[in-house]
Amino acid sequence: MAKNPKQKEKLLYIMKYFMEKTDDDYGVTVADIIDYLEEFEIAAERKSIYNDIECLRDFGFDIVKSKVGKITLFSLVSRDFTTEELKLLIDAVQSSRFITLKKSRELIHKIERLTSENQAKELHRQVIVANRVKTSNEEIYRNIDSINRAINKKRKIGFYYTNWAVSRTGAKKVVRVRRHEGKRYILTPKALTWDDENYYLIAYDKESELLKHFRVDKMEDISVEESRADSSKAVDKFDLAAYTKQIFGMYGGETVNVKLRFDDSLIGVVVDRFSDKVFIQPHTDGTFTVGTDVMLSPQFYGWVFSFGDKVRVVSPKAAKDGFENYLDSVKKLYE
Repeated sequence: MAKNPKQKEKLLYIMKYFMEKTDDDYGVTVADIIDYLEEFEIAAERKSIYNDIECLRDFGFDIVKSKVGKITLFSLVSRDFTTEELKLLIDAVQSSRFITLKKSRELIHKIERLTSENQAKELHRQVIVANRVKTSNEEIYRNIDSINRAINKKRKIGFYYTNWAVSRTGAKKVVRVRRHEGKRYILTPKALTWDDENYYLIAYDKESELLKHFRVDKMEDISVEESRADSSKAVDKFDLAAYTKQIFGMYGGETVNVKLRFDDSLIGVVVDRFSDKVFIQPHTDGTFTVGTDVMLSPQFYGWVFSFGDKVRVVSPKAAKDGFENYLDSVKKLYE
């Protein structure tokens, strides 16, 4: 009788069975494994299964033996990701507005396959994506891949950038329109960063000598250009961690050193925003002063305004004047 060609794959099928069917709470018997292999017309004896389990253990699989009464069970009890870590990954996918509903479901399904079927069911019960606000741009994966390739190859990228607009003609009242007079941007990509539930590209525009920000889900028709990435002293020393501390809501502006005086109750807010390394000068009246570099923008002023009378812009004058103008513009809406 000819030998089943799948016999060579026997160990792989056993490994797959352990990964799919077992975990800390669920085990399988040798008889279960033999029955599973028979589905693929692979014959196996009990002794050979024990040898295969030892082989998997030697390879690094954490397969443990336990007893329930007179029944001997085997389980794969540790994996690359714990259930808690997989839940964190699923939460991140669910809360990511830049990932479409379709892609979110595909990603979550792949994440669930990293654990056993029983634990995947527990994870799936907690998945809620239908009513989340999600982007509709299905090019998001390609966009990210193109941007990463351009950064790694030190090449420029080309793309169209779109915004939502209100349409007063036609059936559709919310439409996408291309910015920049419909022309393509050709810029030097520096980094991808996450802010306010969205994914952003930070890119250098040599013409204006500025770093600019673009939401990745609003970018269309991205191409990796043949032209080399632009270089400058400031851009070559670009520090993403330092940069993102200065910017609010991914809206750029003039970078200045601002002094802010906070009520002591806001120390947690300051640490969350600027880290516990920021220089703080305590005062005897229950307040403290912080000096840090920020980009002046309406988003920064809105952040300050959200704390009411518990924070005051101390200096420089440009920041104080900017905040007063921001307050005046809001006040005029209600006069």
